[in-house]
Amino acid sequence: MSPSVIRSLGGGCDRLGHGVAATTSKDIEGLYQLPPGEFTAARNALAAQLKKAGRAEEAEQVKALQKPSISAWAVNQLFWKHRKAFDTLLAAGERFRTAQAAQLAGKAADLRGPLDERRETLSELTKIAAGVLRNAGNNATPDILRRITTTLEALATYGNHPDAPQAGRLVDDIDPPGFEALAALVPQVGRGKRGAHEPTRVIPIQQKTREPRRRKGSPEEEAKRRDEEHKAEMAAARAAVADAERALKDARRTAEQAEATLKKAAARAKEAEREKEAIERQYEKLNAAFEAARSEARKVATEAEDAAQAVEDAERTLEKARRALDDL
Repeated sequence: MSPSVIRSLGGGCDRLGHGVAATTSKDIEGLYQLPPGEFTAARNALAAQLKKAGRAEEAEQVKALQKPSISAWAVNQLFWKHRKAFDTLLAAGERFRTAQAAQLAGKAADLRGPLDERRETLSELTKIAAGVLRNAGNNATPDILRRITTTLEALATYGNHPDAPQAGRLVDDIDPPGFEALAALVPQVGRGKRGAHEPTRVIPIQQKTREPRRRKGSPEEEAKRRDEEHKAEMAAARAAVADAERALKDARRTAEQAEATLKKAAARAKEAEREKEAIERQYEKLNAAFEAARSEARKVATEAEDAAQAVEDAERTLEKARRALDDL
């Protein structure tokens, strides 16, 4: 673990005083922003310093923090480091729930716009997550990207509900609510001034009957109301299916692009290998020619030396013969 991380954790221990959630929040958030390989060591270091400070219970709670899966880690990084796109996704989910609530109330509302925005943002965030994974030395496989997209879709669906998973501290993948629960995602609007600005919430499907008591209309009116509610639920379900299909299509397209890039890289590598082999063969031929030329040069040099020696011997013999002639 790097010294900077240790210093950060140490500073967090100096701020302890009112429980893990309040006193070490920044330090815990820092854990989920670390590379996957550093999480466990940093968590254990923080727990050890808490224990050393006499806060054994808090140390145990920190020690129990789970290391995120690689897909959950990538989604956490989107929350911490790409917040603008992340918040755009949540905002699109909020607009979808508002439009759905209007439909359930029998009012005209545009579901397609928020769904298209959510789909585009999901695609953008999935591509960003793929880059985050690659930069961290991990493979952005189609399965991991699918899990990331599913988790992002779930976060957009839950929105700011109190029971929603805590973005930025995820440890595993999240599944979106089923179609029935999705159809029950409605804002608390139309209940007077006090409820007009309350946040959205997820109403479990079994609680749909717990509505404010209203005057019972005629059988025809009740049948019409039920038919409209059914149509709204069916529209929401169909929209969710279409959105999921688009997200899957985008993930498949990303996978196909990655596969095509891999094939091109493999083809280039194969061509480079062929060129290398051709160069090696050419080198072997040139090297053989060089060795032959060097051997020939050595042979010629030896013959030249022998010829020079023969000339020298002949000159000495001639000189000796001339002296003998002069003596006669």
